[in-house]
Amino acid sequence: MGGGKPVVVITMGDPTGVGPEIIIAAMRRTKIRRLCRPVVLGDEGVLAHVAGRIGHKGAEMDFPIISLSSLDMLGLKPGKPTRACGRAMVSYIREAAYMAGRGEVDAMVTGPINKAAIRKAGCDFPGHTEFLADIFGTEKYAMMLAGKRLKVILVTIHEPIRKVPDLVTTTGVLETIRIADFAFKRYFGILQPRIAVAALNPHAGESGLFGDEEKKVIYPAIRKARREGMDVSDPLPPDTVFFRAVEKGEFDCVVCMYHDQGLIPLKLLHFKDGVNVTLGLPIIRTSVDHGTAYDMAWKGVADPNSMIAAIEMASEMAESRSGCR
Repeated sequence: MGGGKPVVVITMGDPTGVGPEIIIAAMRRTKIRRLCRPVVLGDEGVLAHVAGRIGHKGAEMDFPIISLSSLDMLGLKPGKPTRACGRAMVSYIREAAYMAGRGEVDAMVTGPINKAAIRKAGCDFPGHTEFLADIFGTEKYAMMLAGKRLKVILVTIHEPIRKVPDLVTTTGVLETIRIADFAFKRYFGILQPRIAVAALNPHAGESGLFGDEEKKVIYPAIRKARREGMDVSDPLPPDTVFFRAVEKGEFDCVVCMYHDQGLIPLKLLHFKDGVNVTLGLPIIRTSVDHGTAYDMAWKGVADPNSMIAAIEMASEMAESRSGCR
C-alpha cells in the first residue's frame, strides 16, 4: 500500500487462549502506533470481555477491530476451545490472508491457535504455515524463527528425528537457501546476505567418520547456490555455527537441517521475543513464537513481547519491501 505507515492486520488466534490479552497489551504500546497502523481481526465481544477481566477499561481499546465472529460468552471458558472457536480462528486467518493478498494491508501477524480445534472445524492443516501456503498455492516455503541477534531457517520442520536424514535432500537444502537469500534481500534490505549452513552431523561429519550427508547431500546444494551468486558457507559444525553468527557477527542467518537444531539456540536467546516468519509466501506473515498458553489465559499475566516483536518485524519488513520497489 502506498504512503504513510504500513497497515498491519493482526489475527486474534484462539479466543480462549492468550491471544486476546497479548493483542490488547501490544496495542497499548506507543511504539506499535509509531511503526504501523494496526487492524485486529477477531471477536469484539471476546476482546471486551477479556479486557474487563484483566483490568482494562473499554475506552482503552481504541484500536480498529473487524469482528468476524460473535461467540457466545456464556459458553466460553479460558483454555476450553469449542468448535465455534475453531471456525472463528479459521475465519480470522483466511480473511487476513485475503486482505493481504488483495493489497488492502501490507502484512499480517497471527496470534496463537489450537490445531486440534481448527481441525474439528474442518481445516485439515497442521498449522498456519500450511494453511496459508494452500491459500496462496505456494509450494516452496520455509519457516524462519527470528530475533534481533539470531535468525534461523529450517529445511525440515516438525519431523521425528529418525526421519530427518532421509528428509534432508539436496533439493530441499537448495530451495531453503534460495528462499533465505531472496527474503533477506527483499524484506531486510541486505544486498548480499551471508548465509551459514549448519551441518547435519557432529563436526560436520568429520570427513565421513560421523556421516556423509554433508558431502553427498548438503554440499552439492551449497555449490549450486554459489554458482547462482549467493554467499553461502560450507556445512559448519552445529556446535560452533551459532556462536559465529551471534557473537562474531559472521552471518545474517543460519540454515538448519531440523527443528530443534535451530530452535534451541534461538529460544535460548529469544525465548520472550522470538518471531515466527513464513518465507516464500507472496505476502508478509509473522507470528508469535509461542502457543495458546491456556494456563495463563484471561489472567492478564501473559507476556506480550513476542506479539510486539512480531508486529515490529512485520512493519519493518513491509517498509523494506516498499523501499525496494
